[in-house]
Amino acid sequence: MPLGPSEPMGAQAASSPPHSAFGTPRFNNVVIGLAGALICLICLREFSSIIAPWFLAINLMITAYPLHTWLVRRGTPSWLSAMVVSLTVFAVLVAMVSGLVWSVSEMIGILPQYSDEFTVLYKQTSDWAVNELNLDSTAFNRMLASLDPTRFLGAATSLLSGASGMIGLIGVIVAAIVFMAMDTPGLDKRMRLLDQNRSRISVAIGSFARGVRRYWLVTTVFGLIVAVFDGIALAIMGVPLAIVWAIFSFLTNYIPNIGFVIGLIPPALVALFANGWQTAVLVIVMYSVLNFVIQSIIQPRFAGESVGVTPTVSFVSLLLWAAVLGGMGTLLALPMTLLVKSLVIDADPRARWVNALIASDPKDAEIPEEDQAGDDD
Repeated sequence: MPLGPSEPMGAQAASSPPHSAFGTPRFNNVVIGLAGALICLICLREFSSIIAPWFLAINLMITAYPLHTWLVRRGTPSWLSAMVVSLTVFAVLVAMVSGLVWSVSEMIGILPQYSDEFTVLYKQTSDWAVNELNLDSTAFNRMLASLDPTRFLGAATSLLSGASGMIGLIGVIVAAIVFMAMDTPGLDKRMRLLDQNRSRISVAIGSFARGVRRYWLVTTVFGLIVAVFDGIALAIMGVPLAIVWAIFSFLTNYIPNIGFVIGLIPPALVALFANGWQTAVLVIVMYSVLNFVIQSIIQPRFAGESVGVTPTVSFVSLLLWAAVLGGMGTLLALPMTLLVKSLVIDADPRARWVNALIASDPKDAEIPEEDQAGDDD
């Protein structure tokens, strides 16, 4: 139909909706993409009891893979080096779970001992708040009651039950480690073939492996440093079970963003009941200073951004993967985000612009020259 004088071609083109490279309206693609992502998350949640332990096993094997390479270069048979790697991963896993169970067990044993101290502190604080600050006694007493050691005892017992329930998960993880150990000798050949046929996917997988390995190693090393300083400071201040709290601090360090707070609560409570409020304040200040100095100032100087996403994305990842994968999602939040980023965003030049919003280094949004020339896939 011919255009009239009141309908110039430029105006008609401007009024048409924007289209994507596939010829479909961009809004449709966004809706389809969001629906697909939601379906994937629902499926992951339904099978989280299988996916989470398998993904943890993959992370551990990736982290330990350089040991396999080193042993092979020293002349060790490939099958034997794969066995050594799998046994090393299993030993680390057992040590972590044992440390968690032991520290929580000690927590359960010591908190009931301070019921009398809590009662005295409860009465003193309540009288002071009502008489000096003129606060409503009912509301304030309700708030103080939430600090009852028996409440934390119940939470610790639930945590211990969950840790004991990890025995079943360990069985799944061990099975995954065994099968991946069997695949390890031929992994290099498979990756070379993948690189020849799908270079972008190969690069994305390699980027994910390096990022995961760096994340776990950096988190472990600096978490251990923080735990050692925590233990020494707690021992100097005379807080009971200083070694237990140091181990607990090290383990909770693997939970991004909020792990520091989780590791702080038990020693601060014990210091409050056993040593007084002054020591409790010192514990809080000490934990906060060590966490800020070591993990926010020193750690980035040595390792840079070990994951490659902004702090906001890190926190949102924690909430998202905890909702999808449950308790293990808090542990796997950043590796899962790194996997999605590597395979969905970094591997697709058309999606790399998202890195300008989520990556710790906005330069990750730049498209490599070889990808600008054309699509090799």
